[in-house]
Amino acid sequence: MKDLRDPVQKVREHLEEVGCSVAIHVTDDTIFTVEDASRAVGAPPEEILKSLVLFADERPVLALMSGINRVDLKKIKRILNVRKVKMAPPEWVFDYSGFKIGGVPPVGYPERLPALLDEDMFSYDVVWAAAGTDHAFFPVSPDELRRITGGVSGNIKKDEPPLENNAEGAPGAEPLP
Repeated sequence: MKDLRDPVQKVREHLEEVGCSVAIHVTDDTIFTVEDASRAVGAPPEEILKSLVLFADERPVLALMSGINRVDLKKIKRILNVRKVKMAPPEWVFDYSGFKIGGVPPVGYPERLPALLDEDMFSYDVVWAAAGTDHAFFPVSPDELRRITGGVSGNIKKDEPPLENNAEGAPGAEPLP
């Protein structure tokens, strides 16, 4: 059964449970795309966190990406030693977690999801993560993000030049094929 609590409250409670004392900010501006989030937060696109829910052999996992990078599903497949990796449908993500695309956070799920963190994020002191809606976000250091998600860092980005003015999606959004 889906948790019907307010999405931002779920994230806030999870952060408190894991001893992460960061402020959740709410803005009138949307953070639906990386470009939107960059403007709303006042940080460069590479410091915006994209939280992507994937299926690895039909089990949900998180890919936590620097805003300018795209996830490489083949790398995820090799790292996890699974047969198939694909994006979770937005409807499934919402039904499972109560989080809509554009506000998908790195924490606050019904169970702790395995998490893979884009190693490029560790070049920054802080990344900005969605906090359950496309108007709420919080700052977190990559090391703290690794701690609170129980994730591992690695090379999970596509090996291509970053896109200028990346508008492929906000924290939690990746274009569907």
